[in-house]
Parts: sequence; structure tokens; C-alpha cells
Amino acid sequence: MAGGGEGSSEADNLEAIIARIEHKSRKIESLLKQSRPVEALKTALEGSPLNTGDERCKSANWIVVHRAIMAIKDDDGMFSLLDPEYYDILMKYLYRGLATGDRPTCDQCLRIHERLTERAGLGCILRSLADTVNTV
Repeated sequence: MAGGGEGSSEADNLEAIIARIEHKSRKIESLLKQSRPVEALKTALEGSPLNTGDERCKSANWIVVHRAIMAIKDDDGMFSLLDPEYYDILMKYLYRGLATGDRPTCDQCLRIHERLTERAGLGCILRSLADTVNTV
């Protein structure tokens, strides 16, 4: 019985994560309609479900982050508004974007990656690649 309760609790937790991601998605769409892509990116990166191994949660959050990343047109403007606390998680999502093989996504991710590396240094890349526990 206890095992079933734990599974139910885990399922409830995953549903709560998905619900938060859906709420975040609506907020991001609203910010993008207001031409506030950096705020949308910040919102997308906040509360990313790093500690979950559930691919459904990771994929749902990637879709939200991808939408925000693709809306960024002014890299320099983005970094003037994006706090350094977001750099490492952004780097992880840039690598996820590069892994898609989608040309427009890869082009955008490479452009932002170049600027992010200039801004945050090589340590950001190393932290992103070395952290195998908190994956996106």
C-alpha cells in the first residue's frame, strides 16, 4: 500500500509541475505580446524543473524556454536586463537547443551562446556540462 501512495504522490507532484509550466507558458505568451522578450525569458528560466527525471516535464519546460529564446532579437539588450543568476541555466537550455538539430533554433542558440560566453566566461560552459544531476 505504501508504495502505491508514494507513486500517487509522485504523480501528483508531476501534475503540479506540469500545471506550473502551463501557467508559466501563458504568462510568457502575454509578455511576448507586450514585446517584453527578456522578461519572458526570465520567466521561462525561473523554476525550471531541474531535479525531475520526468521527460514530460523537461520537454514541456523546454517548449516554453524555446519560445522565449526564439523571441530574443537584441542579444546585447538581453544581457543588460538578464541577471547573472540565469546564465548557467540559460547555457543548459542553449545546449538542449543545439541538440535539436533544427537550423533556426541552432542559429539562435549559437548566437546567444557566443554572447553568453563573452559575458559569463568559460566557467559557465563547464558548470553546464559538468552538472549531470540538474539536467534540462
